[in-house]
Amino acid sequence: MRSRRQSRRQVRAPTDVWRYAAPMDEEAVRHHAQALCEALVAGDIDRAIGDFSDELRQNLGAVIALLPLPSSEATIESVEHSGAGYNVVIRIVGETDEVELQTRWKERDGRPTILEASHLSRAEVAAPVEGGEEAVDGAGETS
Repeated sequence: MRSRRQSRRQVRAPTDVWRYAAPMDEEAVRHHAQALCEALVAGDIDRAIGDFSDELRQNLGAVIALLPLPSSEATIESVEHSGAGYNVVIRIVGETDEVELQTRWKERDGRPTILEASHLSRAEVAAPVEGGEEAVDGAGETS
């Protein structure tokens, strides 16, 4: 006879594990989307792809190419219920560009899972001027 511990299926997630007695809701999706944002800023791609579907993982190169890496900021812009899932728009800022990425989440194996990811927009980030001062020539005069 199996012990109670051996008979339970254990699923480990790269982030906090949320068990759902009810269908997936906005709070659960937002929690997982926030974990994705934190992982992107930390540069932890393994953790960032923790909620990707198997199909999305098969096209991982194409998904990673959508992201401005390394990322200095990632924020959730919106979470909207749509049909059987949720659309989450995430704004990601890298060194040279800023991207709005739309992700499509549905419940798989009792947890929110990203099934699709696509660009909504991409913009270049203005490079900061070093020192914020005018250039000075060798004689100490401004040019």
